[in-house]
Amino acid sequence: MIFGPIKFVLRLVTAIVSLIVLYFAVTFVQIWMTGHEHSSARAQAILVFGTTEDNGTPSPELRTRLDQALLLYRQGRAPWVAVTGGNRPGDVYTEAGVSAAYLEQHGVPGSRILRGAGVDTWQNVSTVLPALRAHGIVTVITVTDPFHEYRAMAISSSQGLKPTPSPVPDSPTIKHSLWRYYLKETMEVGVGRVVGYGSLSSWTTTVTKISIPSGG
Repeated sequence: MIFGPIKFVLRLVTAIVSLIVLYFAVTFVQIWMTGHEHSSARAQAILVFGTTEDNGTPSPELRTRLDQALLLYRQGRAPWVAVTGGNRPGDVYTEAGVSAAYLEQHGVPGSRILRGAGVDTWQNVSTVLPALRAHGIVTVITVTDPFHEYRAMAISSSQGLKPTPSPVPDSPTIKHSLWRYYLKETMEVGVGRVVGYGSLSSWTTTVTKISIPSGG
């Protein structure tokens, strides 16, 4: 008789674990499919998600995102370009500032560039949102790496924007341990949908601050 309850608990645990595995497997498929989707729709703005800059110049990863935004802008897909990204400890330049300078050097008028900041995807959107709203912008074409496209769109949607995807086709990132990026995105999307992307951002940025020792 004692084995009856034990078997029930084991079956329950197995069912829960199976559901969790299925949930994250479906999440991975959604991320993969969105990263290979290229919308042809027009929008009010192109939203470029920041990534590392190199002492005032775009890193190869950031440059591919900016080049994708330039292509869309020249095609007349949107009249505005919004750039995002702050700076890390020790950085002199911000990702958004470097991005704006690069776009201007390649023909985008400074008056058509909106700037945000942020150290993660949630903050990228939330910091540029006031500028977007000031110009009545709701529809955006999100430009980022393929593995990041789903989360970028989900966070944009959760903050009131209507995104369509335009992932970069040839990011240098995809040549290095790509599975780790997809695993990270699968975990962050899976957890973010449960606890809320804003809450996840607040928790992860707090952990990051704690892990970085303060200077003198």
